[in-house]
Amino acid sequence: MKIRELFDKKKTVISLEIFPPKLDSPVETVYKTLDELSDINPDFISVTYGAGGKAKDRTVEIASKIKNEYKIESLAHLTCISATKTQIKDTFAEMRNNNIENILAMRGDIPEDPDFDFPNPLQYEHAADLIREVRAEKDFCIGAACYPEGHVDCESKVKDIKYLKEKADMGADFLISQLFFDNELFYRFMEEIDLAGIDLPVSAGIMPVLNKNQIIRITKLAGCNMPSKFRRILDRYEDNPAALKEAGEAYAIEQIIDLMAWGVRGVHLYTMNKADTAKRIIGNIENIRRISG
Repeated sequence: MKIRELFDKKKTVISLEIFPPKLDSPVETVYKTLDELSDINPDFISVTYGAGGKAKDRTVEIASKIKNEYKIESLAHLTCISATKTQIKDTFAEMRNNNIENILAMRGDIPEDPDFDFPNPLQYEHAADLIREVRAEKDFCIGAACYPEGHVDCESKVKDIKYLKEKADMGADFLISQLFFDNELFYRFMEEIDLAGIDLPVSAGIMPVLNKNQIIRITKLAGCNMPSKFRRILDRYEDNPAALKEAGEAYAIEQIIDLMAWGVRGVHLYTMNKADTAKRIIGNIENIRRISG
């Protein structure tokens, strides 16, 4: 099923995100996580390229397993900044052969390796370039990323929304947001894209903060604003891992409840492959989810 059909059928689409294991770990380790996540009965599960894109060859394999064996709709991430058109075409064929209908089309992070062998000249520069190519294939549903607080690499919020409008115009069917900790910023973003004429369903990306190192990494990579009540949690519990994990889960639950009361079209939980945390969070909105199905 194409994910745009899920948005047509449900008030709120509940989805999860996982990442492939590192290349030196057996791929089967992620299937133990999926065994537990399948109990949540998500509307779809997305599969990333893994850290730095190094596990990209496993993305289609895992997305295929989700779709064809777990019988849950899957969303395969696809990045383009370091790819050739031939590589992208080959990936399309591989996805078709595995019954994968949904692609999250992104530019992708620029590899940190200064000696990385980029195509010369670059064959894709922006996510919109990839979205245009996926749309030409006609048989995929296309998701795109959006950034409620602006992309860290973009010089202004206005320009970032301009780029998002290009993604919509090129054929994106729905959007998934980067994580955020302040719902009010997300609501403001929704008003901004409405004014820009972007009429696509948006899933709000939520990541529970579970440890101090994660906080440091998120701040560096995503540049998310931390509201005062969130900072108080960090200041109070950052040196107590068990307490911070509990508080992080509770904060994520509070965010989701508020988002669903506001009427968000979707909630996308970045699980970090922590099935126990995902199950507790979704379990705590069971009745709210039931009336939003």
